Amino acid sequence: MTEPVTQAVWSRRAIAVLATTMCAVCILWNIEAHTRLGFAVLRQQYMALQLGLALTIAFLSYDFRGNVARAPHIINLVIAVICLATLLYAAANFVWLLQEQFYRPWQITVVGTVVVLGVMEGVRRRAGWMLFSIVTVFLIYALFADRIPGRLVGRGMSPVRLVDYVGFDSSAVFSSPLAVGTITVLLFVFFGQLLFAAGGGAFFTDLAMAATGRARGGSAKIAVVGSALFGSISGSAVSNVATTGVITIPMMQRGGYSKEDAGAIEAVASTGGQLTPPIMGAAAFLMAEFLDIPYTTVAAAALIPALLYYLGVFTQVDLIAARDGIEAPEDADLTVRKVLAAGWHFLIPFAVLLYALFVMRLDPEDSALLASLAIVAVGGIRGYKGTRLTLATFGQVFVKTGTSMVDLILVVAAAGFVIGVLNVTGLGFALTLVLVDSVGSSLFLLLLISAVVCIILGMGMPTSGVYVLLASLVAPSLVQAGVTPIAAHLFILYFGMMSMITPPVALAAFAAATISGAGAFATGAAAMRIGWAAFILPFAFVATPALLFEGTAQEVITATALTAIGVTGVTIGIVGFWGQKLGNLMRVAFGGLGALALPLGFITISILIHFAAAAALLGLGALFMLKGGKTQNSSQPT
Repeated sequence: MTEPVTQAVWSRRAIAVLATTMCAVCILWNIEAHTRLGFAVLRQQYMALQLGLALTIAFLSYDFRGNVARAPHIINLVIAVICLATLLYAAANFVWLLQEQFYRPWQITVVGTVVVLGVMEGVRRRAGWMLFSIVTVFLIYALFADRIPGRLVGRGMSPVRLVDYVGFDSSAVFSSPLAVGTITVLLFVFFGQLLFAAGGGAFFTDLAMAATGRARGGSAKIAVVGSALFGSISGSAVSNVATTGVITIPMMQRGGYSKEDAGAIEAVASTGGQLTPPIMGAAAFLMAEFLDIPYTTVAAAALIPALLYYLGVFTQVDLIAARDGIEAPEDADLTVRKVLAAGWHFLIPFAVLLYALFVMRLDPEDSALLASLAIVAVGGIRGYKGTRLTLATFGQVFVKTGTSMVDLILVVAAAGFVIGVLNVTGLGFALTLVLVDSVGSSLFLLLLISAVVCIILGMGMPTSGVYVLLASLVAPSLVQAGVTPIAAHLFILYFGMMSMITPPVALAAFAAATISGAGAFATGAAAMRIGWAAFILPFAFVATPALLFEGTAQEVITATALTAIGVTGVTIGIVGFWGQKLGNLMRVAFGGLGALALPLGFITISILIHFAAAAALLGLGALFMLKGGKTQNSSQPT
């Protein structure tokens, strides 16, 4: 393994100051310190400052290949200084620049050029070639849109007009994605870092171990529960695999899971965290902004699909353990009572967060601030396993929050370029028409094509970037075809995230394979098998909006029950075990009945068929459980 690079002292200190400033400015903005002091500050001024800080940290921290640099090359140092100076100028003079924007002064061109070149180079280094290439295609399209033949013809722009618009306008780089990233998401990352610094990470890992470690296949269940909790907060499936996987993957391998399954389980569980309320890896806040609806509506709509997703994963790891004789870890001596006795205080910040979000109906950023204050209060008084929030660790939280936000800020800024091009050229409207007209009246075909497009475009990109890009390119077509907006946006989020476990660029699965020692593509294939439900659930909640709490209580309960039974049935068929090992015929029977129980409205069958299939599946399952129990009893010595 490559040794981690130790950064030069002056470089590390400069980055620490910039990162701390980024975090502190965000807190001051959210408590409206400028207003209380009598200053009027535009949101764009705040975003320009944060973007400047993020670009400066990026060029001081990473070399031309995107690796951590011991000290920045002189060229990177010059670029960092230019980015910081330019965006500090923009932040200080934004009001005048807005007033003069119609006349296109050279200062806007300079700001726009620095922003476009700086963000694109930063994205290339940190997010990879995929996002860089996609954004580049859109920028090139804007230059030649008036020469494109056919229905994708649009309004062309000169290079100067292009950088003026995408690098400065409030409908492009300084639009909603960057605002959500620098105002809301940053505070939730701060909340998560505080939690880890106070010992909350160890507490929730132990809690997952105590709750599930004594069951068969307990090592995998610990991974599923723990990674689901951390994945929702972390905002990146890959970073979550790298953080929790170093513990859970070897533990699963020692427990008896194959290398491929161990890596796949961790990848699927971490990816699912991005789909799990309340935080959903920051996508929930972006979705609420795009749809102009309360955040609580998004979180509520995502709840049932997330539970069904983990039902499929949890059932499969349990059945694999039963089939392969994988028992609970021998050292599973933790109990829920012991863990809660030592770390019950970590539940208080989450209670504060949920109370502020769902009862007080505060904005997400205000809720995150209150929850962070709660962590500071309880974490400073009580520790966990020798870890306590001190003044030194509190300072490190600011640094880690700022540095961890750099990639996300660059990604959402680049996504702003795409949004700007779609708006100014008319390409967004044209893409919607082309996609809808190409499939005629078949909603299922439109969803199928959209799913493939989402997986392809999502490859190699972080959660926030995936969502913002797909919300601009694909979601409008689904809404135009009659899909409810919340269902359309959850649909594209699900399939965008499935790129994390779908080869050839299954980053979460490949990261897990690096830890497990298994083949990358074999782990990716295993991850698709274990996370199969995520490929079907989006079709289910588009066809049956009751799964998103859109409908009566009876409709919600019925749809959820049918889907849960269907997911379980198909999972049994995939694993080939239910009380005993199943032959091929019975696997097909379980899988087929499970598929028929799923309330997919695209298949024109009576609701009675769904109920009949569910009833038959329950009966067949009960029969095999009884047979399996009798077989085990008869095999025991008397």
